[in-house]
Amino acid sequence: QVQLVESGGGLVQAGGSLRLSCAASVQTFMAWFRQAPGNEREFVAAISWSGGSTYYADFVKGRFTISRDNAKYTVYLQMNSLKPEDTAAYYCASRTLRPNTWNAAEFHYWGQGTQVTVSS
Repeated sequence: QVQLVESGGGLVQAGGSLRLSCAASVQTFMAWFRQAPGNEREFVAAISWSGGSTYYADFVKGRFTISRDNAKYTVYLQMNSLKPEDTAAYYCASRTLRPNTWNAAEFHYWGQGTQVTVSS
């Protein structure tokens, strides 16, 4: 059973930054999703096991960076230039290999989520 624990969420003003962390019990393909109230869970970013390949949703390109430290079994999401529309619960997710689509249903394991709130 894969265990994922997110941390690092909080309240920040528009234009500010936050770094989310996801501590994992195993090394796998990892991703970040987010879900705002009333919305479906949407893909944000993903990273391969080695860290050599990264993938981003268009709405975060140039603002968010996903990375990992395999020695610490941890994946990070550095979020810069935050906007009020980035407000959501952020979840890390894992699966063995890169999925065919970025649909949340493709991922097998999930953390409990961490709330990010961006004030205007």
